[in-house]
Amino acid sequence: MRVLLLPPLLLVACCVAAEQASQGLPGTTLLTQEGDLAQMVDGIHRFLDRETGVALRQRERFWKRDFGSAAAYEDSVAPNRGRLRRIIGAVDARVRPVVQRFEAREAGRAEIARRRGYRVYAVRWPVFEDVEGEGLLLQPDRAPVARIVAIPDADWSPEMLAGLVSGIPAQAQFARRLAESGCQVLVPALIDRRDTYSGVPGIRMTNQPHREWIYRMAFEVGRHIIGYEVQKILAAIDSLPKDAPVGVAGYGEGGLLAFHSAALDSRIQAALVSGYFQARREIWREPVYRDVWGLAREFGDAELAGLVAPRALVVEAALGPEIAGPPQETKERRNATPNGALSTPGLDLVREEVERARPIYSALHADARLRLVASGEGRGQPGSDAALAALLEFLGAKLPPAPPDAPAKDIPETLPLEERMPRQLNQLVAHTQRLVRESPRRRAEFWAKADATSPERWRESTRFYRDYIWDEVIGRLPPPSLPANPRTRLIFDEPRIRGYEVMLDVWPDVFAYGILIVPRNIQPGERRPVVVCQHGL
Repeated sequence: MRVLLLPPLLLVACCVAAEQASQGLPGTTLLTQEGDLAQMVDGIHRFLDRETGVALRQRERFWKRDFGSAAAYEDSVAPNRGRLRRIIGAVDARVRPVVQRFEAREAGRAEIARRRGYRVYAVRWPVFEDVEGEGLLLQPDRAPVARIVAIPDADWSPEMLAGLVSGIPAQAQFARRLAESGCQVLVPALIDRRDTYSGVPGIRMTNQPHREWIYRMAFEVGRHIIGYEVQKILAAIDSLPKDAPVGVAGYGEGGLLAFHSAALDSRIQAALVSGYFQARREIWREPVYRDVWGLAREFGDAELAGLVAPRALVVEAALGPEIAGPPQETKERRNATPNGALSTPGLDLVREEVERARPIYSALHADARLRLVASGEGRGQPGSDAALAALLEFLGAKLPPAPPDAPAKDIPETLPLEERMPRQLNQLVAHTQRLVRESPRRRAEFWAKADATSPERWRESTRFYRDYIWDEVIGRLPPPSLPANPRTRLIFDEPRIRGYEVMLDVWPDVFAYGILIVPRNIQPGERRPVVVCQHGL
């Protein structure tokens, strides 16, 4: 039998540590909890999940709908529409007038393709002084029966949606089908989810999707990739003649944009939203570039549908974009938000949200103008004939029988598609950085009412600003709902200071944790200044 004998100094240290572990601050309970701060993160997660559920149930407090007449309804939801416009950052004045510019791809020739009943042109149109929209115009050979902005998913090019290049199934090429129906169709290009240009060459590149790259810098100046692209769509509508009804149709990210555009602009008489609409109870699981400040508090998809009402809304449950997350991280490229997936919502979730919007349409005597179409029981291709027929019906037109499927005929090599994405991306970067440079002037304007003539006037005149930064920038949470129940534990004892772990209850599952350092010479009842040092997760 072997006996382990500890050195005397080590034995003393162990005894002191055991004594300290049983000590806490007077008036507190001894802290006994073990483990790392992941417990704090898990608790905050559970708390926020519950609070999100509470917020969804309390949305009606933001709405004062008046169903007395269509005009009264529009007036009653105007504040909600204004808040939506602000939080997605669609606030900058657009260029007026908007005139489309045809791009000549060959000497003296702007037309890039000709199909039965229509021709295809590459076009651009101004949005802001330093930002253009660009894409394809499908121009019918006769007077158009409707004018439609058809918006692809972010990873589909306008050429795919128009059937000019391969890449998507023929039955999903709804821009082509709408043009075959006699519609003038404008197909904008969206910022895609690749990471090719996300970063500063020669300094650092990232694996952030291009949409996240814009989102991150735009967020700081109250703008958003969603707002920028909604502005491109609305500028496209600005450019269209007013002699035919106007509609929008979008799929995936394009469905999001079509939906928000229709919610903001009453010129849009009918909207088709495919592969996007659903009960959004877990928006935080979606890519960060869909994160909109305060959105879920006031707006779910049903509430956005209420901003479209009583105009027509066709919701197509279809196979949505399947995105596992950002591009793969490499040694040279990293720093994308690691989570954020997209998957096809279940048909039951789509139907549930449509039915949540139904009472609004019914109260406006427009129940028939809200229609759900399930493509392949919710797993079929977007832009089905049933969905397009419904959209055209609301625009006073008809969908002809589909012609036999034909393989896509690739457009001429003279159309440099790879030049478009960096051009579109760089314009938004430059526009956003210009807003950053203008921020000092805008801040001075914002703070103009703060009066620094005396400490009293300063406190009084800045009360608005204190509330503003709490409510609109940081995010005001409810006051703590639990007694603090302080628990402490001595963790070090030095000649001049003692250190205690401190844990305080805040809300169910949420606690505050830190280290309190106390001078040894502080006397009972003595008050001294407190310095709080804090860092984030």
